[in-house]
Amino acid sequence: MLTANKLMPQGRGLAPVLVKRAATIELDWDVRQKSRFDTTDSQGRRIGVFLPRGTAVRGGDILVVEDGSLVRVIAAPQTVLRITHCTAHGTPFDLVRAAYHLGNRHVPIELQPDHLKIEPDHVLADMLRAMHLIVNEVQESFEPEGGAYGGHVTNDGHSHHHHGHAHAGHGHDHDHGKAQGGHVHGPGCGHDHSH
Repeated sequence: MLTANKLMPQGRGLAPVLVKRAATIELDWDVRQKSRFDTTDSQGRRIGVFLPRGTAVRGGDILVVEDGSLVRVIAAPQTVLRITHCTAHGTPFDLVRAAYHLGNRHVPIELQPDHLKIEPDHVLADMLRAMHLIVNEVQESFEPEGGAYGGHVTNDGHSHHHHGHAHAGHGHDHDHGKAQGGHVHGPGCGHDHSH
């Protein structure tokens, strides 16, 4: 088994032709957040990855193998919850509120200008729907935010995991798979709006 113990974030400093020719590995977030793991690259080589404790591997990063070869990391599609605001009655600011509440629960979150992504959690999905957000389960890559409060392994080597919290009383469900024309919130709309 070959070993790789050097990471070049996003292949910075490498000629694009070298990155393009590199073997690849496709890994989900569960593996990429670990600093030590075994994998098989696109050339069939077994590689033991040994990075400094607390290192998270991102899609687009390059691993340098002991024989000098390069391996480009691809963020594999995985099951995630994609969270968007409801254009019928909400605003994009609803995503800021959602990120605040998820951050309070130390949940790994991928932040995008028009949506958030988190790992599947039915309690959190219910909480977000109660906040009038649209929550869909999709197969996409997952690149949660880094930093001291990023909700994953940090530079100090500590791992932060989500612990679900149930919140009483806010049952609200949308069928957002249908057209939203005529979707009005208010008296008689059939949704529970007690806060």
